Amino acid sequence: MPRILLAPMEGLADDVLRGVLTSLGGYDWGICEFIRVSANVLPPKTFQRICPELLNGSRTAAGTPIRLQLLGSDPWLMAENARQAVSLNPAGIDLNFGCPAPTVNRHRGGAALLGEPELLNEIVSAVRAVVPAHIPFTAKMRLGINDTDRAVDCAQALAAGGINELIVHGRTKLDGYRPPARWMWIDKVRAAVDIPIIANGEVWTVEDFARCQQETGCDDIMLGRGAIADPLLARRVRGEAVGGWAEILPSVADYWLGVRRKVVAVHAGGRLKQWLAMLRRNYPEAEVLYQKLRPIKAAHDIDAALMAEGILSPLQLAA
Repeated sequence: MPRILLAPMEGLADDVLRGVLTSLGGYDWGICEFIRVSANVLPPKTFQRICPELLNGSRTAAGTPIRLQLLGSDPWLMAENARQAVSLNPAGIDLNFGCPAPTVNRHRGGAALLGEPELLNEIVSAVRAVVPAHIPFTAKMRLGINDTDRAVDCAQALAAGGINELIVHGRTKLDGYRPPARWMWIDKVRAAVDIPIIANGEVWTVEDFARCQQETGCDDIMLGRGAIADPLLARRVRGEAVGGWAEILPSVADYWLGVRRKVVAVHAGGRLKQWLAMLRRNYPEAEVLYQKLRPIKAAHDIDAALMAEGILSPLQLAA
């Protein structure tokens, strides 16, 4: 059975949603949202805030290992922050060379570095020097900035720097998240390096998963937005019996309770609606619930609506 991994998704999957998704099962490991390295060595509390799993042996409550991801462009600073991260016993260290967000790219982070293979190699080599061999060390990249011309050069530079595995998102920075993903280019990268490649991008269904494996030549697949839109996808791929919406519904309550504890009340509703909006892709019941909650703004009114639907109990809310 191939490994199925949960992607880092800035603005979509924080520790609360990671906990919910991994509790439903099917994932071998995942990566937290990126930790931005810009001007100094960050204190442990910053790593633990973005990746609270560090306080639980670097695992979600369900036991799924979660690796730390660093994003930055200065080799020395990246290495020193990796050294700090290593002291917290993470399940692994990953480097982000794939984020397409303009605010990140303007500060020479993420996919903006894919025009500089030499710098990629310097960063990875510096971090490799401080990450012990027993801690998995990976990187995640896109296929390029505006085109795929340097995809192989970048992958070879990262591999030469000493990573154990490389995750390749089958799009360029310019592509954003527009379909289709360029799976055939992932295959070209795979053929050009001697480390394992993990494919990522545009896998929404079991059929997509199989086609991605075939076109990329990769056994192992990382799920991103497809995992949020169908929290049972990883188990479907594994051929397990799943319970559909009835199995997901308790997780909707768990997610809401987690969000209520984590964020200020005025922002809580938006988080839940964002997830329900993605669940609508696969579950008509999510559309019904989304439409009921959509006009409701106050968190306590959403509490009441979820209790009226039998999704949430007063005991759960009081816990």
